[in-house]
Amino acid sequence: MVHLSGAGSLATRALVFMSTHPFASRAADKAQYAANTASAVNTLQHQWYDDADGLWNSTGWWNSANLLTTLADFALDGAASDSEKAELEGVFANTFTNAQKVGQTAVKVVNAAGLVTSTYTKTASAKTASGPTFVIGDRGEPVKLAARDGFAGFINDFYDDEGWWALAWIRAFDVTGTAAYLGMAESIFADMKTGAQPASCGGGIWWSKDRSYKNAIANELYLAVAASLANRATSAADRASYLATAVAQWAWFKGSGMINSQGTINDGLTIQPDGSCVNNGQTAWSYNQGVVLGGLVELFHANGDPTLIPAAAAIANAAINALSTGGILHESCEANGGSCGGDGPTFKGVFLRNLHYLQQERTLDKSTARALKAYVLQNADSIWATDRVAGSNQLGLVWSGPPTAGGSPTAATHGAAMDCLVAAVAAA
Repeated sequence: MVHLSGAGSLATRALVFMSTHPFASRAADKAQYAANTASAVNTLQHQWYDDADGLWNSTGWWNSANLLTTLADFALDGAASDSEKAELEGVFANTFTNAQKVGQTAVKVVNAAGLVTSTYTKTASAKTASGPTFVIGDRGEPVKLAARDGFAGFINDFYDDEGWWALAWIRAFDVTGTAAYLGMAESIFADMKTGAQPASCGGGIWWSKDRSYKNAIANELYLAVAASLANRATSAADRASYLATAVAQWAWFKGSGMINSQGTINDGLTIQPDGSCVNNGQTAWSYNQGVVLGGLVELFHANGDPTLIPAAAAIANAAINALSTGGILHESCEANGGSCGGDGPTFKGVFLRNLHYLQQERTLDKSTARALKAYVLQNADSIWATDRVAGSNQLGLVWSGPPTAGGSPTAATHGAAMDCLVAAVAAA
């Protein structure tokens, strides 16, 4: 069953808990945060999940990859029961099979501030034809897809889109142990590697296959996927190869100029007429401060470099200082009632998700871990108290509320807030 509705499901558990534990402005304990999150997961699936294509309505292709990752993190870290995990495994399998079959085209436009607007247009269903074959254990049939028909194999013309899906399948693998998910992540990463071009800017990968822009998010995703695969690939040779890529990518990234003098990360690089590359000074979006945190945690687990966790903590602290008002994370596009378009609503969730990975790292110094815990819980409490639609439990864009600020809640705004709720369960 894909929708979460049966006895013992997230919906049932959340309703039972809420009927006996009235919510205060600050959630009292781990069980309270888990119940909040269970309710939010149930809302996400009932309001927006489309069984037919395995994606979430009201948001885009890459945002759906993030929603899948959020659900996987809930299964891993959110105190989900065995029955709840089984239901979520059904969601993973359905999305794995059906999302690839949707014929789509993608167009992305970047405004002067660096805010991307992604438009995904569904066309005819993708044909099943020759291409990579992955089998989901004994639950599904082989999925054969043409490499360039729609987004088959979770590959399209944007390397950042590919990175989001690779991370999603890595997390689904962590939940289920399903080899097909790890295999898919490796297949996606192989395509991402084709975007690497050291001759431009001295390293890194392009944002898209038109090879015109090197930005932070694609390169952070490249680091995070490589480091994650270095910790999970089945062969020693593959693990070594992924690790070498991740080490080289971090060395390039930290020297690329994208990390500014305040310690935050701008959107990307400007390629000068002489071929040199400089920080473009565009907005330090929260997700650009986030993915690198998870990537550095994974890289630390792969090679034990003692400089990595302090580097991640420095970026996290700089981002919190730059992007928070009254202890609550805000995106600059929220100002004056802004909606942040189709892409921006996912950004803060990416930051909180990866901050969660860092906050849970046992080698993080205790004072930083305590400060990050307090920040996570403060944001989660604010979301539940001020950014939630009564009755439906839909979660909006602005975490200090109201839930209708910037427009009605969508799967993207809801999912980003869920990332914070999941982080709170782990931190509490």
